Amino acid sequence: MGCDRNCGLITGAVIGAVLAVFGGILMPVGDMLIQKTIKKEVVLEEGTIAFKNWVKTGTEIYRQFWIFDVQNPQEVMMNSSNIQVKQRGPYTYRVRFLAKENITQDPKDNTVSFLQPNGAIFEPSLSVGTEADNFTVLNLAVAYNNTADGVYKVFNGKDSISKVAIIDTYKGKRNLSYWESYCDMINGTDAASFPPFVEKSQVLQFFSSDICRSIYAVFESDVNLKGIPVYRFVLPSKAFASPVQNPDNHCFCTEKIISKNCTSYGVLDISKCKEGKPVYISLPHFLYASPDVSETIDGLNPNEEEHRTYLDIEPITGFTLQFAKRLQVNLLVKPSNKIQVLKRLKRNYIVPILWLNETGTIGDEKAKMFRSQVTGKINLLGLIEMILLSVGVVMFVAFMISYCACRSKTIK
Repeated sequence: MGCDRNCGLITGAVIGAVLAVFGGILMPVGDMLIQKTIKKEVVLEEGTIAFKNWVKTGTEIYRQFWIFDVQNPQEVMMNSSNIQVKQRGPYTYRVRFLAKENITQDPKDNTVSFLQPNGAIFEPSLSVGTEADNFTVLNLAVAYNNTADGVYKVFNGKDSISKVAIIDTYKGKRNLSYWESYCDMINGTDAASFPPFVEKSQVLQFFSSDICRSIYAVFESDVNLKGIPVYRFVLPSKAFASPVQNPDNHCFCTEKIISKNCTSYGVLDISKCKEGKPVYISLPHFLYASPDVSETIDGLNPNEEEHRTYLDIEPITGFTLQFAKRLQVNLLVKPSNKIQVLKRLKRNYIVPILWLNETGTIGDEKAKMFRSQVTGKINLLGLIEMILLSVGVVMFVAFMISYCACRSKTIK
């Protein structure tokens, strides 16, 4: 009888040990299977999940505009007073609903090229007015429709998944011809996705044709997006700092007067990118800008929650599932004897014209599909691994303790 009981206890301990070992083995094997599946599905080629969503996004993307309405134009022209502005908006358009065009795979260098057509549909229900409002210094849809961005040429990831979606060339070039040194380089992706297995320690680089430069985002926090764990990456203030604060930005300072010998920060002169027009880009309401930039403008209220840019990245696939891209368009206005309304000006102004908020969030159906096909399976596998390991260890320890206790009683 004692032998049968001891044998049973040893058998239980062995089964526990086997379960624990199997659970331990399943961890690296499971991770390997996940990586293999992800590496297959994020390649930009016909038949993959990534390609289907890349050609035409299933996410509804909206671009909202707020117009800065100048309240005291006569005072400014006559007395060089501070410009008083009041933002009016939003005026909302649905954008990026058109599929990529001229998609061409190049097996020689494992790239795929494409053209991204632009389109804008005005959304009256999400707007405060109509496109016929007086200050539409912008018929925004007309300015945006029937245009295209590109040609882009990006790596498809077939030879190296670590390069998938990274831009090889833009309009046939690897440089922009707007900036000096490395500032002129086209780096990273277009921010719609990144190579898979994103780490919190990474600096995510991406190129934006809207601001005529490459820029980057850093990890801020973990976010739960419709049941999907994502990493929130944000554009740091350091990206907009002066060369004095951040020497890496020295090649973005292209003149010495307006920038006060490259000590001002938070605005970017993109006139070379805009056919010489005096256009400056910033974050809305001059967020992260130096005080001298906004000292001539009254009525601005910058705050991070409304005015910063962020990307919510699903780290395993590298897909951007939610984002908010915010930027402000400004014009440099200077005294000029040749222009009547500017003759009496005694100082320079960087005048905010409008700011935009482009947002997109994965839809409920897409989120459900993503949970079932990606995060759900990964979580289930992780749960099975932990159950096997935990149950196995508990069984092994419990049966071994019982066995030792029985042996001790038998000896006595």
